[in-house]
Amino acid sequence: MGLMDSLKAKLAPAKDKVADLAQQHGEKIDHGLDKAAKLVDEKTKGKYSDKIHTGTDKAKGAIDRIGHKDDGTAGSGGATTPPPPTV
Repeated sequence: MGLMDSLKAKLAPAKDKVADLAQQHGEKIDHGLDKAAKLVDEKTKGKYSDKIHTGTDKAKGAIDRIGHKDDGTAGSGGATTPPPPTV
């Protein structure tokens, strides 16, 4: 067994636990992200609003993917690859 295989095997239970927590507490996490984004935006006086908004959206998307909110199953462990770009 290679190094990557052994790492994946050791991290699988943690990944499932994180997915379960993300699914159970996704709304609280989203609220916390919004609250933190608002605070940072106020402290920077709106100078980086677009970057803060983009980062917050990406973080929320990651939480959704981790918790598998789109299909309602948590901890399935499969990583999805994005579709190829259309030309």
